[in-house]
Amino acid sequence: MANEKNTYQILLFYKYVPIDDPVGFADEHRAFCQKLGIKGRILVAHEGINGTLSGTLEQTQSYIDFMRQHPLFHDMHFKVDDHDRHAFKKLFVRPKKELVTWRFEEDVDPNELTGKRLSPKEFYEQLQQDDVIVIDGRNDYEYDIGHFRNAIRPGVKTSREFPEWIRKNLSHYKDRKIITYCTGGIRCEKLTAFMLKEGFKDVAQLEGGIISYGKDPEVKGKLFDGKCYVFDERISVPINQVEEKIVGKCYHCGKPEDRYINCEYDMCHKQHICCPECEEKHQGYCSKECEEQDMVQYEG
Repeated sequence: MANEKNTYQILLFYKYVPIDDPVGFADEHRAFCQKLGIKGRILVAHEGINGTLSGTLEQTQSYIDFMRQHPLFHDMHFKVDDHDRHAFKKLFVRPKKELVTWRFEEDVDPNELTGKRLSPKEFYEQLQQDDVIVIDGRNDYEYDIGHFRNAIRPGVKTSREFPEWIRKNLSHYKDRKIITYCTGGIRCEKLTAFMLKEGFKDVAQLEGGIISYGKDPEVKGKLFDGKCYVFDERISVPINQVEEKIVGKCYHCGKPEDRYINCEYDMCHKQHICCPECEEKHQGYCSKECEEQDMVQYEG
């Protein structure tokens, strides 16, 4: 239940389900969300829906109730976070070819093939087994601010880079037990399917992702170090309710830090981990070059 300060909620949801007319659905859904006054991002494709929204308690509950009455989404799971304000500035509802841009050579349907789903408790138990390989199914900058203990860091900046990275770096693990995870679960649905098609024998995924793991009353986010990167104005959220550990390092000085900022230079806006001291020292720029370029544009 939200406390007195948290009069808003943030919803995270997805479902792989056939949608005949993504463009038409997106148009109608956008109009509904605008009328409701909710903000955030929703992607619609022939393969389903993926979204994260923020609104008042009344707005988010109205959205959930509306989706519960829809024949395609009546059983869709919502991950809910309490908050004290909107986490988005605008509303975007867009049709897309893929909910997550993998660009596999041969597409996969998670309703037909996907890795075994592990509950938070099962995942926690697997994390403690020496013979298990833990793969982070997110991008490198997400890993850098927080990840499960002993997880392999993906050397990718976008999902479309994963297939090549897996083939180059994980092929020798095909006969090992592998568990994967991502923020809310959607990426692992297809990632595990791809790995199974590539010949990996035993691949499982954390059901509901890191967010659900952090909310589990028994596991309490244990063995997750740092914070979980999220794609809204919060940027990151705490997961481990038992012990607090900072794994991120300041881009400038290297000291432990878990806050991301955007480069002050409008033509860059590189998101980088930065401590308050270095933010002040470097005036929010990620490099001397950005600072100099910004000054040239300002003076010119």
